[in-house]
Amino acid sequence: MKNALLVDDSPTILLSISGVLTKAGYTVKTAAAGAEALSMLAAGLKPSVIITDLNMPNMDGIELIRQARAAPGCRFLPMLMLTTESRTDRRAEAKAAGATGWLVKPVQPAELVAVLDRVIPA
Repeated sequence: MKNALLVDDSPTILLSISGVLTKAGYTVKTAAAGAEALSMLAAGLKPSVIITDLNMPNMDGIELIRQARAAPGCRFLPMLMLTTESRTDRRAEAKAAGATGWLVKPVQPAELVAVLDRVIPA
């Protein structure tokens, strides 16, 4: 079973991307903040992928990825940044923190699913 942890401070994005992932066969858990996502991981959530926004209050997506990489069982977990940002310096910073990939909003559902098919081990 494919499980996704979707992290975004926008309820609209959480709803729309959750719908796309559910239709693609994923079980989706959502978090509105990085700290909430880390708590879910610490409580034993084992997602197949983490998809996070970059710009969120209190903890941005890069810091979330950095901290999640240190969590048990998350060292090799695919982690994607889904954001409106397209600056190359931010992409490099995310990659250095451990991001597997970077998608720019708005993302087409088929594109998102295709990326997930590539990064999640069969």
